Amino acid sequence: MHGRLMSSLARIAVLCALTFTGAQGALAQHLPDTVTTDVLRVCGDPGNMPFSERKEDGFENKIAAIIADELKIKVRYYWLTQGPGFVRNTLGTGLCDLIMGQAFGSDLVQTTNPYYRSAYTLVTRKGEYEGVTALDDPRLKGKSIGVIAGTPPVNRMGDLGLVSTMKAYAPYQLDPARKHQTVAAEIIAALAAKEIDAAVLWGPAAGWLAKQSGVAMNVVPLLKEPERPPMAYRIAMGVRIGENDWKRSLNTVLRKRKADIDAVLRAYDVPLLEEDDNKLAEPAER
Repeated sequence: MHGRLMSSLARIAVLCALTFTGAQGALAQHLPDTVTTDVLRVCGDPGNMPFSERKEDGFENKIAAIIADELKIKVRYYWLTQGPGFVRNTLGTGLCDLIMGQAFGSDLVQTTNPYYRSAYTLVTRKGEYEGVTALDDPRLKGKSIGVIAGTPPVNRMGDLGLVSTMKAYAPYQLDPARKHQTVAAEIIAALAAKEIDAAVLWGPAAGWLAKQSGVAMNVVPLLKEPERPPMAYRIAMGVRIGENDWKRSLNTVLRKRKADIDAVLRAYDVPLLEEDDNKLAEPAER
């Protein structure tokens, strides 16, 4: 779920036993033998803001740093652009032990407990389409709405007769000469330039990109849509299938450092939803 986030719904995983190479701190000694115990090896995309970047300034980078801090080890990244084969060539080959930002419940990787829940959003220029909170609003009829091809909103827009004027962007653009880092960033730039009327994007990407666009925008979570296709998702971390001890270790950290993780997500304008209700979560008191 981010021009590339939906690729996390189609991951493959294999078992890989790695040799213990020496612990760094008491907690490191209790990490499972199936992962490297002296460093947190994270599979990451080097150019996928606001999620991750080689400079480690994405919110998933910040959350990985929190995990490593709690485990008393350092982070080491293995970079590969997300797309077909991402998991097979990183987690699957044993290059790394953890993928951030996985859809909870994927049957192709083992997921930790979710560490946040968010939704797709409607993004518009401020002052236009004020008060529009659902895709069936008649004011959207006939408008040019940017969306990433193959993502859940496309199906919903089809049901509502919005496809004829929809502008679908290809989910993967590997051309090194492209102007924007991600497809989501390209869509937000088109909205800022008034090339499209609105956009429907995964909220964790949309919030930060809209703020960075230089044009005042409204980012409205789509909380009133039917359950199918789903517009809200729980996001977890992905480990190899069978690495249950490693998963439990991560779950302990996620529970212990929840307040710190939530603070990072809010700092990057990620719309956070209640765990079991389609409404925005209130910030926790710290």
